[in-house]
Amino acid sequence: MKNSHLSIDTMDRAILLAMQRDGRLTNAELAERVGLSPSACLRRVRLLEERGLIASYAAILDQRACGLPGTAFVHISLEQQGRAALDAFERAIARVPEILECHLLAGQSDYLVRVVYRDAGDLERIHSETLTQLPGVTRVQSTLTLRTVKKTTALPI
Repeated sequence: MKNSHLSIDTMDRAILLAMQRDGRLTNAELAERVGLSPSACLRRVRLLEERGLIASYAAILDQRACGLPGTAFVHISLEQQGRAALDAFERAIARVPEILECHLLAGQSDYLVRVVYRDAGDLERIHSETLTQLPGVTRVQSTLTLRTVKKTTALPI
């Protein structure tokens, strides 16, 4: 996807914005919204997929309705920061379903992860049986959210 953002035109941008707002649009509905014929619209969407601007399609589930009302942001520090230690940690993190995001940081801690949980007991289980047991972990510091003020998946393209 190298420099693909430089070559999207106004029509590509309109398509991407519409798809980010409503990923269930049919091709005909999308074409109508952006003012293209269905065949031209489909061609553009396929090109956006091929270029990697559209990475995937997914349903966004309601966290509370799924029985996971809690969110914690967890700073994790590792014993070592060498490539092997980072790789081992990242492989292990990928297998934890309650971890929705993991970011390598530059700063006091090595990683920031977003965890979802059912209740206090579930968070305690995730903390003691999962997070602290990951390879190389020396410190885990959690911050619990009280309320989500803004959450979006739409990029400001």
